[in-house]
Amino acid sequence: MSFGDSLANRVRSVGRGFAVTTAIGATAGAAAAAYGWWEKDQFEVRHETLPILPEGFGPLKVLHLSDIHFVPGQEKKAEWLKSLAGLKPDLVVNTGDNLSHAKAIDPLVQALRPLLEFPGVFVPGSNDYYAPRIKNPAGYFRGPSKPKNEPKKLDWPKLRSAFGMSGWIDLTNRAQSVVLNSLRIDFSGVDDPHLKRERYAGWPRGTVNQDARPHLKVAVVHAPYQRVLDHFTQAQADLIIAGHTHGGQICIPGYGALVSNCDLPTWRAKGLHDWESNGFTTPVNVSGGIGTSRFSPVRIACRPEAVLLTLTARS
Repeated sequence: MSFGDSLANRVRSVGRGFAVTTAIGATAGAAAAAYGWWEKDQFEVRHETLPILPEGFGPLKVLHLSDIHFVPGQEKKAEWLKSLAGLKPDLVVNTGDNLSHAKAIDPLVQALRPLLEFPGVFVPGSNDYYAPRIKNPAGYFRGPSKPKNEPKKLDWPKLRSAFGMSGWIDLTNRAQSVVLNSLRIDFSGVDDPHLKRERYAGWPRGTVNQDARPHLKVAVVHAPYQRVLDHFTQAQADLIIAGHTHGGQICIPGYGALVSNCDLPTWRAKGLHDWESNGFTTPVNVSGGIGTSRFSPVRIACRPEAVLLTLTARS
């Protein structure tokens, strides 16, 4: 065999190896995409118990919804949302990013109608204000996503009005008290920190050193940036409730989230954890979220979730 024939054979062999490797990679990628498409509809309820109520009170069931990212035609998601009313929560907390389409408001409100019969509070996320856009998923590894210069506005006032007319309380840079099961709950909420819109309203009057009656202080926020968690922890909140991270959305089994889309450590991208700041400690529940952006409709090792927090009396 001549040198030319030998070189040609080696080139053909390398070419066949590259083709096989490419085919295997493409097949694996297609399988992962198909699995992720399936998992995005495998809705779950995560149950947590937290002993933070004053002595003699509780239990109190709090249903935490976040990042629904509703798109018209998502019938399975709509039916699952309706079914959550069967949990009979004492309170619903919605931490934003309800929308992922300009025409999603009416079908979303219909899906939430059974839950709107319960007391509730809410704050918006960036995707309640602006429609999502196509992004390179690799961009999330470079840091939190950034709003585009001329985003397409969504009709957030219409959705906010629908929530408000049903009795849910808007906590956008506001503080308000609610009495549930004879317990006063003092809420303080902020607009979306991902858009740097948070403005702190403090706690409702009578909360600090003015009212000796038992009460609970709950902070509500969409994106759990560290500066916001520090603020509410130092303000001695009893509980912080947040969303935004999607739990990482695409995770590695046995490892967890690769990104949180904010400055929260990735191991905190989903779940109930304690946050410490300046000598104070506050439990923080971060929802893994219910939906995805309509341009990235997959979840891997991170099933969509609502969270049922059962609050009990302190030991």
